[in-house]
Amino acid sequence: MEHLLPYKPDEKFAQKIAKVAFKLILRLLAFIGKPFYLGILSVFLFTIYIYYGVKKIDRNHDLFLIKLSSSLKTSLKKPLIKTKLFFLQKTYNRKAHVSKNLLISISIITVLLTFSTTFFWTYIMEDLPSPKVLSTRASEVSTKIYDRNGVLLYKIYKDQNRTPVKLSELPKNVILSTLAIEDAEFYSHPGFSLRGMSRALIKNTLQGKLTGGSTITQQLVKNTLLSPEKTFSRKLRELVLAIEVEFYFSKDQILEMYLNEVSYGGTAYGIEEASKFYFGKNAQELTLAEAALLAGLPQSPTKFSPFGSNPKTAKERQKEVLDQMVKDLFISEAQKEDALKEELKYANNTIDIKAPHFVMYVRDLLEDKYGKGVVEKGGLEVVTTLDLKTQHMTEKVVAEEIPKLVNYHVGNGAALVANPQTGEILAMVGSKNYFDIPSEGNVNVLTSLQQPGSSIKIVNYAYALTHGYTASSIINDAPISYKIAGQTPYSPKNYDGKFRGKLTLRSAFAESRNVPAVKVLASYGVDKMIDQGRKMGITTWNDPSNYGLSITLGGADIKPLELAQVYSVVANYGTRVDFNPILKVTNYKGKVLEDKTDRHVEVVLDPRVAFIITDILKDNKARTPAFGANSLLNIPNHKEVAVKTGTSNALRDNFAIGYNQYYLTLAWVGNNDNSPMSRIASGVTGATPIFNKIMTNLLADRSNHPWEIPAGVEKKKICSSYKKADSEEIIVKSFEEWFLKENAPKSTCLLH
Repeated sequence: MEHLLPYKPDEKFAQKIAKVAFKLILRLLAFIGKPFYLGILSVFLFTIYIYYGVKKIDRNHDLFLIKLSSSLKTSLKKPLIKTKLFFLQKTYNRKAHVSKNLLISISIITVLLTFSTTFFWTYIMEDLPSPKVLSTRASEVSTKIYDRNGVLLYKIYKDQNRTPVKLSELPKNVILSTLAIEDAEFYSHPGFSLRGMSRALIKNTLQGKLTGGSTITQQLVKNTLLSPEKTFSRKLRELVLAIEVEFYFSKDQILEMYLNEVSYGGTAYGIEEASKFYFGKNAQELTLAEAALLAGLPQSPTKFSPFGSNPKTAKERQKEVLDQMVKDLFISEAQKEDALKEELKYANNTIDIKAPHFVMYVRDLLEDKYGKGVVEKGGLEVVTTLDLKTQHMTEKVVAEEIPKLVNYHVGNGAALVANPQTGEILAMVGSKNYFDIPSEGNVNVLTSLQQPGSSIKIVNYAYALTHGYTASSIINDAPISYKIAGQTPYSPKNYDGKFRGKLTLRSAFAESRNVPAVKVLASYGVDKMIDQGRKMGITTWNDPSNYGLSITLGGADIKPLELAQVYSVVANYGTRVDFNPILKVTNYKGKVLEDKTDRHVEVVLDPRVAFIITDILKDNKARTPAFGANSLLNIPNHKEVAVKTGTSNALRDNFAIGYNQYYLTLAWVGNNDNSPMSRIASGVTGATPIFNKIMTNLLADRSNHPWEIPAGVEKKKICSSYKKADSEEIIVKSFEEWFLKENAPKSTCLLH
């Protein structure tokens, strides 16, 4: 049948729409890489709807014509009836055409809405972070390291140096200046500003880029929850999130988060660190002029920085902020003029680090325990054991004494001060100048492997005195050679190249004779000394088969810090309290993570043996034959100080280490390139002057405190005899000596 309608519907029209729809969906899928099945299903259903809707119109039209033809079949030849039929058909055609167009329009709109909804969900809503994250997210907060008295030593951060501060702690000028230049309508808008968006739209249209128009809420969202790229979809996501944030948080909470998150240039994030970076003060102390300058920075920190290439722009920006504050009635014209007249005093931003070797030592310990990320971004508050006053004194002594040793070919020095009772490190100087990088001044000698020389004999004698030897035991300082399979025989030598014959253990130890020490070690074995050393704090000694008898002369490398740990055991009557430079660790919210007020202690040496060793090392008379009666090993008015020196066989390291009940001081001299010192450099001429000055300063205001005598030790009179060179007369001398009760002689005078 021939259609009378002016528009002939194509039965494949719906199929064409379906193809186009599917092509668009496929392209969308290829572009975004995600299967939006809901969108596909919707388009498919609406395509069927269009197809059958059009078909229904066509069928109705055909039925109408058939019925009309049948009923008026005999009357079509009459002109009047023919005319009526023509107008009836025309009316029907118009209605059918309108219905079909309306159906197609509705279907197309539905499809477009489906695509729009899919697009909006895909690009805007899907994977949109929750505003609740703002209250739980971990902002990058700087870790701060303090001395024991709360003096800041250093701040650790990765990219963002930040210290959170509460809004209630900030002066009004800081808040008002920020609101004036960033978002004067902040307390009245729902997260976005139509006025601001309109201004930005005009500007963006003229300049052809997306900038401006963001409220403080939107900026907070952009800085914390979204990526920084400037795209239309991200801008929409920002708008949606800003509205959500306003539902979850109060205005004050939002403003506080913004002021703690926003960048003010460089590594200064948040108003508190910005205040310290630019003006060297806390944000609470900012004046109106200073607050206005800082408020103008976030829009373009580099451009408006007073430290930038054009400082005038900072002043111009400050004036712009103050003008806006007047316009918003936040301040008066007079206040603005006063602020503009104020001369701003900027901070001197040099590297601010105190006790650098100590700080880096603490940092390594923190990173080992908490991880690098937490240390750099977690905002730890670390109170250390260091006393900055003691640190400065120690640094000064090392810096002054090392140049005096230039003729001995000594180029570097280090020192440590600790409390042997608590294990607290009070001062640490790892090299004479941390900032002398070409000379490796940043290397911490105290935590590096060095040869301890004779200072390590304390471990040997600690074991010997625990296992049968006494301070009066006779050891022959005479030549000896030890045969070692497959090696050249080992023949120990004394530092002065001489031998002194029969000596008491006290004299041999106090004079630091090498041969007697080797003989004592040979009597019980290297493995026993290694085990004793481990108990006392040495971690670098491993398989005993790797060492020989020379270990008692310093032939095995150890860390000076661990050597100090060994001596602290003796100073603390045999009780080991591991060195720990940290007193307390909290996070920036105040939660205690670590508290070292209660320390783990362990008895690793008989307190009686520790007492006898101390008595030997403080005996100036016993060491006089080797060091002289008035050496720098003596601390004025403090006869209780025990001290031992040590020089490595290759003359690379020289130590002096001593202690009383409250202070332990270790001094080291040498060269970072391991070049040898002069032969005349010894324990007395090398490290001892540093030790002496530090210890003298520490004890200047303290009285002499005799060592307490532990239970189980006894003092007995000892007699020694010898013949005169020119006669048969026997000379007998007596002296007193300390013994463990079980080893004390029964007679009143024991002849040797």
